[in-house]
Amino acid sequence: MISTSQRLAGQNLIRALGWRAEGERPQARKAVVIAAPHTSNLDGVLLVAFAWSFSLDIQWMVKQSVVRTPGLGPLVTRLGGVPVDRSQSRDLVGATVDAFARRDSLLVVVSPPGTRSRREHWKSGFYWIAWRAKVPIVCSFLDYRRRVGGFGPTLELSGDMARDMDRLRAFYGPIQGRHPERMTPIRLEREPSCIEPYARTD
Repeated sequence: MISTSQRLAGQNLIRALGWRAEGERPQARKAVVIAAPHTSNLDGVLLVAFAWSFSLDIQWMVKQSVVRTPGLGPLVTRLGGVPVDRSQSRDLVGATVDAFARRDSLLVVVSPPGTRSRREHWKSGFYWIAWRAKVPIVCSFLDYRRRVGGFGPTLELSGDMARDMDRLRAFYGPIQGRHPERMTPIRLEREPSCIEPYARTD
């Protein structure tokens, strides 16, 4: 639950940095929230500010050891860090799917580029988490060219990865990161029209 003070803090920070909010508050109680583009350390700060300004309680998965770190742990938890025990799951995808199953509401932030540097393609983990957890994808964005950020469409996955990625490309294509030269192309290494033969298992 986002408090009134958090909402005001987010709004004030956005104004102080010369940005403005765009879009509407997502209504999904469970979803994978895409954070893109990602080219700067400032992206995380802005994303939290916009989420708070929309009274949106976003979270992301972190190692249990981080949450248990004295001094750092409470801050990470306060900002939305959800501890996962990687020893109980073979991968982060499985751990995140398990977290969705245990909770009545969960908005997990995933950055498909995976890094602030340019790569050849997005990582596909965000897609598999949403598909296996049976939750939609919420498009969050930061457009440094227009200095606007917020939330775009909520997309239900079709199982046709190529088609679903086309929808993401249509939305994120015009959006510019802080360092355009670092932006990773909006494509996956493999985009099958039918994902069943490639579906991951625990």
